[in-house]
Amino acid sequence: MYVRDARNRDEVWLLDHIEALGLDETAFRSRDYVIAVDERSDERAGFGRIRIHKAAEDICELTSIGVLEAWRGQGVGAHVVERLVQEASDQAFDTVYTLSGEPEYLAQFGFEAIDETDLPGVLQDRLESKRDSLDPDAVPMRIEVAAFSMPQRFRDAFKAAAAADSDDEPEETAEDFGIDADEATYKYDTSD
Repeated sequence: MYVRDARNRDEVWLLDHIEALGLDETAFRSRDYVIAVDERSDERAGFGRIRIHKAAEDICELTSIGVLEAWRGQGVGAHVVERLVQEASDQAFDTVYTLSGEPEYLAQFGFEAIDETDLPGVLQDRLESKRDSLDPDAVPMRIEVAAFSMPQRFRDAFKAAAAADSDDEPEETAEDFGIDADEATYKYDTSD
């Protein structure tokens, strides 16, 4: 299992799973995402996004973090969060914010709940919007990137991660690529 930057060809997969998990796709750009991938099967297991808000001082937010059901409880989300915090650090951010309905999960890594009034203005507006549309229980949180800590149990679980039996992702068919199998024509027809 490893976490990599999303590629253009991941865009449809990301949008489908963001919608299925009821996550935020505001200002979607696939290049802002990372994806956890199983190296044995090349199956995508989870994802997350770093979003930079342009303001007087740029603000870094982690958002749209999701793990497919078959991969939950195996450290996938933890490694996605770790990669996003590392990317924030690489971009010279000292502080990372998130607006999450799962504050207990993020607290394991060092994120701390903060008062709404301590959020930068752009995130105060986003919190209100997020509570109105997606997550009424969203809690504002932040972490100093140097304070991030990965519990060893997540590292151990991630090394052995394997998909649970699930029918979450149906097998692709010709119709998924816009081909009508009953009417299909081929570029090189050899019949005379």
